[in-house]
Amino acid sequence: MKIIHITASYKPAYVYGGPIQSVAKLCEALTTFSDRQIADGKDKTAINDLKVLTTTANGTEELQLDTDTPILIDNVAVSYFKRWTKDHSHFSPPLLMKLRKEILQSQNSKLIIHIHSWWNLVSVLSCLVAKWYKIPVVLSPRGMLTTYTFGNRNSFFKRCIHKLMGNQLLKYCHIHATSNQEKRDVSAIVKPKSIRIISNLVKLPSKELTIQNEISDNKNQKNLFKIIFLSRIEEKKGLELLFEALSLINFPWQLTIGGNGNDDYTQSLKEKAENLKISDRIIWLGLVSNENKFNLMAEHDLTALTSYNENFANVIVESLGVGTAVLISKFVGLADYVADKNLGWITGLDIEEIKTGIIQAYQDVEKRKKIREIARLLINDDFNDNTLVEQYMDYYQKILAQPSAL
Repeated sequence: MKIIHITASYKPAYVYGGPIQSVAKLCEALTTFSDRQIADGKDKTAINDLKVLTTTANGTEELQLDTDTPILIDNVAVSYFKRWTKDHSHFSPPLLMKLRKEILQSQNSKLIIHIHSWWNLVSVLSCLVAKWYKIPVVLSPRGMLTTYTFGNRNSFFKRCIHKLMGNQLLKYCHIHATSNQEKRDVSAIVKPKSIRIISNLVKLPSKELTIQNEISDNKNQKNLFKIIFLSRIEEKKGLELLFEALSLINFPWQLTIGGNGNDDYTQSLKEKAENLKISDRIIWLGLVSNENKFNLMAEHDLTALTSYNENFANVIVESLGVGTAVLISKFVGLADYVADKNLGWITGLDIEEIKTGIIQAYQDVEKRKKIREIARLLINDDFNDNTLVEQYMDYYQKILAQPSAL
């Protein structure tokens, strides 16, 4: 089996947030799994060739990497190509030419093209090339196929692409959804060849991580209730809603914001905090490194994510992986999981409802203590790399067993 992963950006372009982590983690885990299968003599069920084709995209800048030969990034062969247009189109003819060449050289191989994200020319045109040569496509939309994203940024461009070719291309794809919510969102837009829910692979903290922050009983009012937001700063994350809710709370709290985003939008948030008179209780950290984020989350009492739309939300798995409870909107993909396991608080997008959720989280000390005790074990079991990789492999194999005709 041969898998070619297509993504408009790949690490170290961490400016793009969670999807970069998810795609890389999947590619690395698939490579490790297949190496183990081959070593055990199970070549027929292994991936014998895994490649990543991507661009040098890094926000408004470009990654300064060799574009002539593949680079081994954490044991994954990655080919970077220059793009002719910037965010969010990422037009890269050299990448498309390389994809065509790979397809023509793989005529006798069991080949799957796995495309990550949508609404950019790398993804859409790669899908078109794969369809032309009748190569099966797995598409991981990464939250890009929802009614929210359809009508949000660059909506005219998206509608044009969808009408001209996108709709027919999506019908050709096998869709990988990361949550029940994402499956519902995708199904409302298109009927693909198949759709399957498999969670993102998420890097979890080491078992040796020591939790520094003990849950306080809140009797001492000098103890701050420490809340953290750790994600890419953009409109869909609902930070304005969180700010307004916090401005109505009278117990001592502190909000730490880790992440970056558009400078103008970030400045507008800082101005909003000033107007709400809460800016002195907000700490802006900027981009937080992978090495520091787990200790940082462990030092807080609650992770907040009041998003308008979120297909999965890696940060929720990461937070629970260190035992820190979460408060999330019901539009976050992992809301069902959090509710089912009783690992936090679920709210709507109403300011009063978010305020009530924060107060409940502050007051329910015993629940937060319980989450601190059990969440790490639950997360390590439910988001185990080996279990999830086997689900991806099973999906690939079932797709290859189907007729490949259009």
